[in-house]
Amino acid sequence: MRKIRNSELKRLSIEEYKSTKKIPLVVVLDNIRSCNNIGSFFRTSDALLVEKILLCGITATPPNKEIHKTALDAERSVDWEYFKETVDAVNTLKKQGYKIAAIEQVENSIQLPDFQPPKHEKFAVVFGNEVKGVQQPVIDLCDHGIEIPQYGTKHSFNVSVCAGIVLWDLFIKMKLKR
Repeated sequence: MRKIRNSELKRLSIEEYKSTKKIPLVVVLDNIRSCNNIGSFFRTSDALLVEKILLCGITATPPNKEIHKTALDAERSVDWEYFKETVDAVNTLKKQGYKIAAIEQVENSIQLPDFQPPKHEKFAVVFGNEVKGVQQPVIDLCDHGIEIPQYGTKHSFNVSVCAGIVLWDLFIKMKLKR
């Protein structure tokens, strides 16, 4: 076994990536405070062909050297848009026909392994602030609440770890249905 060199991976250029078909999934960041977490969202979204990221509230926007440290140029490949208020971002998506899910511990949440994204529909997921989670007024606008099952003493994952788990799961489910 030999480790593969980066030059052998045949990754897309940013221009090629921009023209590649994406999964119909938008990521909404509700007041994410850490630029490292934001950069991680960009990098994960790039790897999994996410359509776009909506950066809301206090969530920093590119160009930003702290985001870049983790994103490693994914902030240039993944489309993004900024909204001052997360509720405005979610309302805009709803008007565009998206179904919305809060990734949050809420009453009547659906466990991630049991959740099936709506077939042939556009879909968006909202990830919340590292301390406070998704704001209640945003949750009130969502069609679903999705929760990752957890079995230890902690009741939450770091938001970027959560993103990796959720986005991978949705990518697999959405790619297989298309």
